[in-house]
Amino acid sequence: MPFDISAIRDQFPAFRDGTVYADGPAGTQVPESVIEAVSAAMVEAVSNVGGPFAASERSGVVVDRARGAMADFVGGRPDEIVFGPNMTTLTFAFSRAVARTWQPGDRIVLSRLDHDANVTPWVLAAKDRGVHVDYWDIEPSDVSLDPARLEPMLSERTRLVAVTACSNAFGTLVDVSRVAEMARAVGARTYVDAVHLAPHRRIDVEAWGVDALVCSGYKFFGPHVGSLWGRDGWLSAVDAYKVRPAPADHPGKFETGTPSFPLLAGLAAAVDYLASLGDGSNRRERLDSSYAAIGAHEAALGRRFLAGLPDRARVWGHQSLEGRVATFALDVDGRTSQEVATAMGEQGVAVWPGHYYAVEPMERLGLLERGGLTRVGFVHTNTIDDVDRVLEAL
Repeated sequence: MPFDISAIRDQFPAFRDGTVYADGPAGTQVPESVIEAVSAAMVEAVSNVGGPFAASERSGVVVDRARGAMADFVGGRPDEIVFGPNMTTLTFAFSRAVARTWQPGDRIVLSRLDHDANVTPWVLAAKDRGVHVDYWDIEPSDVSLDPARLEPMLSERTRLVAVTACSNAFGTLVDVSRVAEMARAVGARTYVDAVHLAPHRRIDVEAWGVDALVCSGYKFFGPHVGSLWGRDGWLSAVDAYKVRPAPADHPGKFETGTPSFPLLAGLAAAVDYLASLGDGSNRRERLDSSYAAIGAHEAALGRRFLAGLPDRARVWGHQSLEGRVATFALDVDGRTSQEVATAMGEQGVAVWPGHYYAVEPMERLGLLERGGLTRVGFVHTNTIDDVDRVLEAL
């Protein structure tokens, strides 16, 4: 293994109960450093930002550290980082603000691979503005997105392409840099849901050329708080829905109400935890190193899982680790997804049944009406023994 998995797992109190957490796509457990950071921000008194006293200054430090950490995490600048309760809330708010610039006859493109949080907010915004929605369909054979299907949809009237970087249901990876290049060629913006990608692969918004990207801390070993990175020019051009005393400039103009300072402290600690798994002279370099090791470890877990699957279990999507992460949506002969997840839960193995808000691909594949699939997802805190226990339970 590329790193000391025992030492890593010792940092996570949740693992002491013996449960196999193969439900990473629904949310990861947190290390002690994150728990301590959240607690410290509550023990050491904080106040709202902008006050002329120590508690308020501490809050300012928490926010600045969180912006700096997330800027390193996604590859942008601190002043391009917007915080909110979660990815869904951020997307609803941002979509409403962006849609004010659209005109009847404009078009947007959504994918049939996405979590509904990157579909319905845009659909509703388009409906309000008389804008047409085009759907980029999946390839049913491997549940992927072919850029060749996207190209005919793009025109000078296209204003936005919203797409996932990695399917939260099927683990499919998407070439978002290619999508951004194609969108940019017709003057459209690219909005990327990186919630499921964040624990598995390194994010680099500048290298990818995307315009906005969202993720959620609880998917990468942090607390329940959302983050949106937006390109400076786009954030500046969009008028936010805000109260009058709120800042006129980004990122503050997009942040409604008082932020959760303890959760932002935990978010910065989660990034630092991930960086601690690698080597380098600064946090970005350490994150690069960490994700190389994480990718190698998760690939080993995924290969073990695919090689050991019982005959009665079928994986939807890519049948190897090529083009995917170690997240698998399964059919089990003779059982519904709810029955499978319940039976595995009784054996101390946590997996997830249903559609997991991936309504578009489940409906497109005819899986929604029969209750979806059973999702098994591994992250770097899982072990080979975890995989074997999942296979035994299956």
